[in-house]
Amino acid sequence: MDLPIVVGVDGSEPSLRAVDWAVDEAELRGAPLRLVYASLWERYEGTSLAADLDKPSEEVRAEDIVDTAARRAHDRRPDVKISTDVLAEEPEYALVRESRSASVLVTGTRGRSGLAEALLGSVSLIVAGHAQCPMIVVRGNHDNQARTGTHGRVVVGVGEKPAGSAAVRFAFEEARRRGVQVDAVRAWRWPAHESTDHALMAGEPARLHERQAVKTLEAALRDVPTDVASRRRTVEGHTRPVLVDASKDADLLVVGARRRPGHYGLQLGRVAHGVLHHSACPVAIVPEVV
Repeated sequence: MDLPIVVGVDGSEPSLRAVDWAVDEAELRGAPLRLVYASLWERYEGTSLAADLDKPSEEVRAEDIVDTAARRAHDRRPDVKISTDVLAEEPEYALVRESRSASVLVTGTRGRSGLAEALLGSVSLIVAGHAQCPMIVVRGNHDNQARTGTHGRVVVGVGEKPAGSAAVRFAFEEARRRGVQVDAVRAWRWPAHESTDHALMAGEPARLHERQAVKTLEAALRDVPTDVASRRRTVEGHTRPVLVDASKDADLLVVGARRRPGHYGLQLGRVAHGVLHHSACPVAIVPEVV
């Protein structure tokens, strides 16, 4: 049986955009869609969903939230099989558990708080640090609609240990489904302590680091599918701003997150943390078991 795509919903505009993105992904994969609302609170306190339902916000309940999300998903992709569930528990715990039996987990950038969307909501951040399947946080639009990709590329950040990278595999699988190109990006820097006083040797340390970045990219793409177009880019600079800049011309940004078996702390590196807050497009966090 195909594992479902699970999307966390709470009635907020970002979660409704996540529903749009998730049902599109479900159709691409031929997978069922599972809509999950998890909260210890019975009522919804907000105006966006209440307006859609023509009810006072204090009368909107969990069932209204999942029913509205299900109708929205069905209207967008009628052929996708959709199921819903309401869980009386904290959403971060519920979604991490859901990730154990999902093909992909999808959330919006924030929930029902008044924080600016540039700041990732605490639930999405916690879940991204613990999810056992690839997690996609839908960023990039601010009009309550998820848009079909227009840039024709999936960007993947290549890390220090690229051999057998789950993030690279995921990026190529997504690109194949969409019929688009993969841009594999490796950022590199010339450490300040590696200086030389010899004028003729001034550029050599930088070239050495750039060549190492090229080798890392070659290793990462050694076993990728040949039926997917790809481009390799080495960029001088810190990884986080390099990938955030690349996200401006991408439909999806993919990065890996190391998972250490038996470790229960937040397992989300600085790069993943940074792009989740600032990417211009949806971000896929792919677990890399170490």
